[in-house]
Amino acid sequence: MHIGNIHSFETFGSVDGPGVRFVVFMQGCRMRCKYCHNPDSWKMDAGQQLDAQQVLDKALRYKSYWGDKGGITVSGGEPLLQMEFVTELFTLAQDMGIHTTLDTSGAPFNRDPDYLLKFNALMDKTSLVMLDIKHIDPKMHLELTKCPLENILDMAAYLDELKKDVWIRHVLVDGYTNDETYLRQTADFLKTLSNVRRVEILPYHSFGMYKWEKLGLPYELTDVATPTDEQIARAGEILNVQSYADYKKD
Repeated sequence: MHIGNIHSFETFGSVDGPGVRFVVFMQGCRMRCKYCHNPDSWKMDAGQQLDAQQVLDKALRYKSYWGDKGGITVSGGEPLLQMEFVTELFTLAQDMGIHTTLDTSGAPFNRDPDYLLKFNALMDKTSLVMLDIKHIDPKMHLELTKCPLENILDMAAYLDELKKDVWIRHVLVDGYTNDETYLRQTADFLKTLSNVRRVEILPYHSFGMYKWEKLGLPYELTDVATPTDEQIARAGEILNVQSYADYKKD
């Protein structure tokens, strides 16, 4: 049985997939998003070590609250850095009829045959993918996240090939992602996909800034305001948004 490095849990997640969710936040991420609210999740070798059955047992304590729509979501950090563990957890969950959601940035994705074997195994046990598209412009994406964009968009295309249901999430950050040109480019890209079931806007907030300060890291967005209702509504109109969600994963 595989061991996972776990950052934290949320027992009654309401913005991490359909219904009420038990959310597992994995440890480890290669992105360095300027607005990251959990920079303490970046290190791979930190967090609590548990096997898949132990995590499932924790989740099952709250199963009575999930109803017909809820289930288990694995987020991060970046869960694709621990694919075998997540696959094992999702296999155990689906064997019990539990809905499984993967919340990912897509940054580790590639089409290397060995990688795709593991990725396809995970997708076979994943009910829904929530894919974060941080920015649609490659240069701006690199500035915002310190990671390239192209393989993330390729993952979106690959999920379309697999006909895997996807919810797209897009963080609205003033001065970075709320420009109408970028929003329209994002909308145009999403129109090329047939598997997108929902688009969510996550308004930027600075609630995680204290964690950067605690870790001694410079936080670059101190002067960036939370988007106004008008900005959110305009972005939602362009992206054909079905849901607005607060960006809360503490």
